[in-house]
Amino acid sequence: MENRTYLTEEGFEKLKKDLEYLKKVKKPQLSKEIGIARELGDLKENAEYIAAKETLGHVMGKIVQLETKLSMAKIIDKDKVSTDKVCIGVIVEIQDAKTKEKLKYSLVGTGEVDLAQNKISINSPVARALLGSKVGDIVEFNAPLGIFKYKILNISK
Repeated sequence: MENRTYLTEEGFEKLKKDLEYLKKVKKPQLSKEIGIARELGDLKENAEYIAAKETLGHVMGKIVQLETKLSMAKIIDKDKVSTDKVCIGVIVEIQDAKTKEKLKYSLVGTGEVDLAQNKISINSPVARALLGSKVGDIVEFNAPLGIFKYKILNISK
């Protein structure tokens, strides 16, 4: 089974920049710190050496994670995304059926989630409920906080 990471072009470029920073800046910096700490003496009791090695391990893990995401990435071309129904890459405006509160979300892949900018994962409960729906549809779904019901007001890019 293919395990794709869906990203916009911007999200893909951001992950590439993050990877480049880790490989070209952070990893060499930590390697240098390990070398300096190694010179301080007994490695078993050298806190600087141990901390730098642990941090390097985390950085190496993040590098592998980013390389995997990028290799499995499917880039969503926003110009080719249809606004006929809710799908990844669209902005959907919804209204809570009970409170009448209006919300607007950009549906993105898991690597681009940014709640401060209302970018939610297509794997979130609300997005999964909205996928495939059209303007005017009412969707209902269960979430950890209860049952929610929304009307789709608009779908845009």
